[in-house]
Amino acid sequence: MAMTRSSGFKAGMGIAIAALTGIQQAAAQAPTLSVDPSRLPRLGTIDERFQSYNVEMVEVTGGRFWKPYNASTSAPSARDADNAGNIPAGGNPDLFAYREPVDLSNPRLRRLAAALAPAYLRVSGTWANSTYFAESDETPATPPSGFSAVLSRERWKGVIAFARAASAEIVTSMATSPGVRDAAGVWQSDQARRLFAYTKSVGGRIAAAEFMNEPTLAAGGAPKGYDAAAYGRDFKAFVAFIRASAPDVIVLGPGSIGETTAAQSTSDFISTRDLLAASGPGIDAFSYHHYGALSQRCSGIPGQTTPEAALSEAWLASTDQTLAFYQSLRDEFAPGKPMWLTETAEAACGGNPWASTFLDTFRYLDQLGRLARAGVQVVAHNTLAASDYGLLDEKTLRPRPNYWAALLWRRLMGATVLDAGVHHGTHLYAHCRRGVHGAVTLLAINTDRAASAILRLPMASERYTLSADHLQSAGVRLNGAALELGPNDDLPQFAAVTSPPGSVEMLPATITFLNVGDAKNPACD
Repeated sequence: MAMTRSSGFKAGMGIAIAALTGIQQAAAQAPTLSVDPSRLPRLGTIDERFQSYNVEMVEVTGGRFWKPYNASTSAPSARDADNAGNIPAGGNPDLFAYREPVDLSNPRLRRLAAALAPAYLRVSGTWANSTYFAESDETPATPPSGFSAVLSRERWKGVIAFARAASAEIVTSMATSPGVRDAAGVWQSDQARRLFAYTKSVGGRIAAAEFMNEPTLAAGGAPKGYDAAAYGRDFKAFVAFIRASAPDVIVLGPGSIGETTAAQSTSDFISTRDLLAASGPGIDAFSYHHYGALSQRCSGIPGQTTPEAALSEAWLASTDQTLAFYQSLRDEFAPGKPMWLTETAEAACGGNPWASTFLDTFRYLDQLGRLARAGVQVVAHNTLAASDYGLLDEKTLRPRPNYWAALLWRRLMGATVLDAGVHHGTHLYAHCRRGVHGAVTLLAINTDRAASAILRLPMASERYTLSADHLQSAGVRLNGAALELGPNDDLPQFAAVTSPPGSVEMLPATITFLNVGDAKNPACD
């Protein structure tokens, strides 16, 4: 049964008269929201690559990443001991498990990534801060002193080939560990110069770069005692290198995290304000990270959340709070620069067990809607295919509910953002429809677990409703039919249900995209 319904769409649904009467009575009591898509004003535009994703550097090199929740009873990999040092400084080794390098030539991975094009592919993360880029095709068996991992030329060439196949532009960050510093501890550009030169030599391109990943948590690979003054000195050297050697590269920064969570209580935390004051001008776009909480893996550290809170307004609004904090710093230190959210997901530390289920799809799409409405230009989800917060299962590479949501957004939501207003109960977002002049696409999210909501439209619409048998389901349904890959990894066509003018009911805990082709909104011409 379709999970939304118009007042004129009753015939042929196979519902008993008594049941239908009960549903109509419930719908009559549901909150009603009336919207005329043809009159929604234009708010602005977002980058064509707004919806992007991360592939962690440790995935590319191979190494210890967040241990799966079900791995506690399995035997540890023989490579775990060999890679014991390749984890964030101060991290609990029990939280990590070794992964072989991701196969970026895998046809399924490439096909599914290409379906999200165009996008930015960010290859970074805490591990990137201390990764050595090989100086020749001969890859050292162990990292040189001052590094924790080795990125071979072959592996980086695989990133470039993957980006080309997926119509993605590469975003990365530099090594900043003791191995890239002179005797006085000053950052040297040799490693960065080698990475950029090699990328160009094999026909690749780095579109944007951050100096380091999450400098607010300086323990992530920086020398002991690293502070804002040292960062400011090094950042200026990085900007000078980029301007001289790769002037077309977008300089992102600072890539901070933690000021709106418990992370700032740690002794080695450096505030973004201090970083920006020390580094001065130089960024082309203001980048930041957001996780609303830490996952259960990091139990014992303040900042966890629960599945019961996953649809709450407080949880969903946390992305607004983080944006407001960093936006105020952008306005003070880099006025007018675009905002990029270069890393985000359900929760840090690899995500909670429900990050891979339909329950997190509400956060995923609501976050995209909120940030597009607020003018954020790029949102890079962590990750494409690793750990519980990956869009794809890391073993099978089969789509999770968030991937199907990402694909619907990519196919329907264009770069022009409209003002659908802020409404209590139903989260409503509007964009010009991708590739169709004058048309509007609405995204309506009903986070109420018990009550329906009504959206009244003056014109016909094409409806795409996401639902699941239960909220923590690993599968998702579109208009009642399970979404899954075809026999040759073919993607479904996403058949819509036509709803005539009038009321569209959104049942509890469902997500609906509505294409309104007859809107003829002048902002969408």
